[in-house]
Amino acid sequence: MAVIQFRRNDALDINPPAGDQYLSVNGSDWLWTVTAIHICSFLVVFCLSFVARAGERVFHHIFSIALLVGSVSYFAMASDLGWSLVATANELSNGLTRQIFFVKYINWVVTFPSAIIALGLLSGIAWATIVYQVFLSWYWVLSYLASAYTTTSYKWGFYAFGTVAWLLLAFSQLVSDGRKSALRVGVSRDYTVLAGWLNLLWLLYPIAYGVSDGGNKIGETAGLIFFSVLDVLLIPVLACATLVLARRWDYNKLNIVFTQYGRVSVAGQSFPEKKAPVAAAVDGPAAGVVSA
Repeated sequence: MAVIQFRRNDALDINPPAGDQYLSVNGSDWLWTVTAIHICSFLVVFCLSFVARAGERVFHHIFSIALLVGSVSYFAMASDLGWSLVATANELSNGLTRQIFFVKYINWVVTFPSAIIALGLLSGIAWATIVYQVFLSWYWVLSYLASAYTTTSYKWGFYAFGTVAWLLLAFSQLVSDGRKSALRVGVSRDYTVLAGWLNLLWLLYPIAYGVSDGGNKIGETAGLIFFSVLDVLLIPVLACATLVLARRWDYNKLNIVFTQYGRVSVAGQSFPEKKAPVAAAVDGPAAGVVSA
């Protein structure tokens, strides 16, 4: 009788960890699971883009990129790659070293703006406001990255600057620009649900950082598990919820119809390519003159 043999996770044998606080085999096993979740989510979102109407695939494209980046980032972390050894700044663990996985910050540099752009398009806020929010998210993530690599108590200065950027971002989405604009275009309920979920998770990132890469209160494995749960609830879940809710949105009203002519939407105007393929061009003078 044949015996089923499970493949052993030998990633840490090939890429051995280092330092006093490092990724364990069980932690690597969990990160492989998170990698699979991102890959499966990407395949679902990518396949759904083929059944979406032409001009209404913008959310599929945004979340496909975010999920792809999440997949390769967690592949690197599960393989025990993409890290540096940094001395801890906790007075109770003076002299100890910790693996800092910089690849997770690279992941956030892409996934945080992806969520911001998706919600910005839904709410109808100005492009300038979307760019403002994207730069706030970069400032937040890069401040935390600088804090993680600072080996003295001055790391909390970077942490404070990054957290202020998160507060400004949350205010812009939930209180100021985003909420008001979503109310104007008639998607206030859906926007509040999605933005509320996003900012609820973002509220937990400073806490997770404070007890892991910041304060070194928990080990590297526990810290990665904390962040990975947040990341799964952030992009894969947000992508699924957005695509489900998007089925009842009027893309023309939201001014997010992306056609062959660009991002255009005029009240009462229809675009034939949303219903049928564009007719092939006819060669020669009989084709007529194309207007500008």
